[in-house]
Amino acid sequence: MPVQIQIFDTTLRDGTQGEKVSFSAEDKFRIAMRLDEFGIHYIEGGWPGSNPKDMAFFEKAKHHTFRQSKIVAFGSTCRTGNSPQEDPNLQALIEAETPAVSVFGKSWLLHVTQALNITPEKNLELISGSLKYLKEHGKEVIYDAEHFFDGYKDNPGYAIQSLLAAQDAGADVLVLCDTNGGTLTHEVMEIVQCVRDAVHAPIGIHAHNDSELAVANSLAAIRAGAIHVQGTINGYGERCGNANLCSVIPNLQLKLGYRCVSSDQLERLSTLSKFVSELGNLIPDNKQPYVGKSAFAHKGGVHVSAVIKNEQTYEHIKPELVGNSRRVLVSDLSGKSNVSYKSEELGFDFDKKSVESSQIVQELKKLENEGYQFEAAEASFELLVKRMTNKAPDFFKLEGFRVIMERNANGESRSEATIKVRVNDQIELSAAEGNGPVHALDAALRRALCEFYPEISSMHLQDYKVRVLNEKDGTGAKVRVLIDSAKDGSSWGTVGVSENIIDASWKALSEGIIYFLMNQKSKPKNRHSLADSGQDEKLKIPS
Repeated sequence: MPVQIQIFDTTLRDGTQGEKVSFSAEDKFRIAMRLDEFGIHYIEGGWPGSNPKDMAFFEKAKHHTFRQSKIVAFGSTCRTGNSPQEDPNLQALIEAETPAVSVFGKSWLLHVTQALNITPEKNLELISGSLKYLKEHGKEVIYDAEHFFDGYKDNPGYAIQSLLAAQDAGADVLVLCDTNGGTLTHEVMEIVQCVRDAVHAPIGIHAHNDSELAVANSLAAIRAGAIHVQGTINGYGERCGNANLCSVIPNLQLKLGYRCVSSDQLERLSTLSKFVSELGNLIPDNKQPYVGKSAFAHKGGVHVSAVIKNEQTYEHIKPELVGNSRRVLVSDLSGKSNVSYKSEELGFDFDKKSVESSQIVQELKKLENEGYQFEAAEASFELLVKRMTNKAPDFFKLEGFRVIMERNANGESRSEATIKVRVNDQIELSAAEGNGPVHALDAALRRALCEFYPEISSMHLQDYKVRVLNEKDGTGAKVRVLIDSAKDGSSWGTVGVSENIIDASWKALSEGIIYFLMNQKSKPKNRHSLADSGQDEKLKIPS
């Protein structure tokens, strides 16, 4: 049986410390659910008590049952002068009500004597007392030995002492952290082997990428005896980032024979990578190994000719193993194979060789070329397929809209939208004000449609993101708008692309409502019957 490796994801904590990386509490929860589905064993959600977003995430996570993942709260050993019982940080870890906690402590005497300004003995007491207290409260404790490799190179005896203090206090895993990311791969292997001989608790690795070695160092640590590996999706993290789990996992499983997730789950890796980058409003790295758009792209000449005959000639794995697909970038060599690959990737329910399949794939190619991405906009993709297979419902038709924004000399702004829609040959004209033009348009559309579909008052816009697609065009650049809508805990994403941000927003807004009505199996009410019953006066338009 292959050795099982524990996968610990810290995208939601360490990953968010990267430049330009930011997730809302709802984003973090959606990512956690997707990580659980993928088979991640531990999901570090953040530092409870440090900010409102992390507090909101842990509160939401309390009420959700995760199938495979354990949610982890992060914190430090108690502060000097505090007993564990009175330390706010440890209390916040307990109050987060997560089954596991990750706690970091100092392994490097430089940090002990200069950053903490305490004696080496006192540091060991902080580690031991903090971990014992958490174990007494029933927590699975993952101990992060911060700056361990630097500390070991400076004073190996004390670094090992710090691990033994954690081990004796009941730590379930001892994670060796290359916090500054400067340790070379041969050093990692040698040091992990020495640690393996000195402790009996399971060992983990947490590597940063400042020397472009985070993935290599993680693999080396596993080969030297570690069974627990930490990292982030897409390698997000402070400075140069963390070990990229999108490379660590397939390398361990496909190249070294360890078991991380099931083969079915591994096939979702590319989609997971894109999903996280989309929610973070970050441009995916096309050249990222395994999951990048260019990872299995071939352009002309000898490469294309050889790959068509036998893909092993220029591909180190089958791209389908990680949910990616081969791309032939020469038009006269594209065609049936591209249709087949795209069909598998998107999970069409009909024959891949059908006319419908070819038409949908060609339309997807066209839309992706225009800037559309459907990884975090599954609702828009479903509507696209239904339209092209003549199964799309027709809830309303836009007759036109107008959006006005005014700003006076005092700096006060006002937005107003007027919209005209047709439902069952009935015209409805509505106007609304909003905090901005998109908010006003959303309110006007809802006001018009609530006359016919009162149920839309129960759904709401949950998130709104805009990404500039071609920055060199300045204010005339094309933008992609991603909107998340929600009702009763369920959410769905829609997307719109245009050089006009209002037009792109309209596409995403309207599709969000159409998708909701489709899943509600809604039928339009007669406007006059609503008025007669007085229901229209009770309808509330969400702000």
